[in-house]
Amino acid sequence: MADYQSLIKEFEYEQIRIIAGSVDPIEKAKETVEKLGLTYPVGYGMDPEEISRITGSFYEKERKILHATGLLIRPDKRISVACYSTGPIGRLTAKDVLSLVKFYKSKK
Repeated sequence: MADYQSLIKEFEYEQIRIIAGSVDPIEKAKETVEKLGLTYPVGYGMDPEEISRITGSFYEKERKILHATGLLIRPDKRISVACYSTGPIGRLTAKDVLSLVKFYKSKK
């Protein structure tokens, strides 16, 4: 999340909106937003099993956690790229997303 915040001006220049969702309750989500200085919207209180069913995100039943999922959504609301993590690594980095968007724009 901090990775995306660090490049927020570049995302804005490219007209890309960043949003995040969390299964954390509002208090913990607010704590994260404040700690990382996030200026983009962060949803909270999401049901991990429901989000897993809708998005395909990996839900770990034993620990009742949802692993990170990154989605790059096109202006027509279709998913362009999805990255599904099943552990602590395997995420779309901010730099990679910016590079990919610039590549897509260059092909128009």
